[in-house]
Amino acid sequence: TFSLSLAGFIEEPERKYCFECDSEEQCQEWIEALKRASYEFMRRSLIFYRNEIQKMTGKDPLEQYGISEEARFQLGTRK
Repeated sequence: TFSLSLAGFIEEPERKYCFECDSEEQCQEWIEALKRASYEFMRRSLIFYRNEIQKMTGKDPLEQYGISEEARFQLGTRK
């Protein structure tokens, strides 16, 4: 069993979630799934795939959305 506290939600600032697992392995799978769903993981994935597309096509795939220069989507920067 492990619990997760999420802060920052206006409607429910103290809300907690409790997860129960049948095994340590299942617990680790939940933890990994939650990490993969995090903003930072998705941001890093976006940066990786953005760079790969740019290498293949020579164009920034975010340029069409007017956010190609946005710092949070640049490699080596932190939000």
